[in-house]
Amino acid sequence: MSQRERPLSPFMIGPYYRPQITSVMSILHRITGVVLSVGAFFLTAWLAAVSLGPEAYAVFASYADSLIGKIVWAGVSFSLMYHLFNGLRHLVWDLGHGFSMQGLYRGGWIVIGLTTLCTLLLWFFGFSAGGAA
Repeated sequence: MSQRERPLSPFMIGPYYRPQITSVMSILHRITGVVLSVGAFFLTAWLAAVSLGPEAYAVFASYADSLIGKIVWAGVSFSLMYHLFNGLRHLVWDLGHGFSMQGLYRGGWIVIGLTTLCTLLLWFFGFSAGGAA
């Protein structure tokens, strides 16, 4: 009987493992952390433009108001909401709650729902207020 080679690590989502909400949320938490790190540079650029005067701010605002600028700010705001709510979920775990399979899935769906709701509200109020983003 020939033995089939198995993957050595369970992180190989795709041909060996079916994506589950827990694994996808773990990967997304890491991705949003990186996006927030990159977003900190944009926040710094905004603060620098404000401090350099109206001309510099006008240049920054023109970039921020472009389609790509809006996509960047939307991605950063989504990442902020997701990272916040998933971080709170981890704090609940640190308190010893939500470790049953039902609790893991319930918490995951709560994070997804709150992230979606708060991001859409932020986009609605942010984009309809006439700000730079």
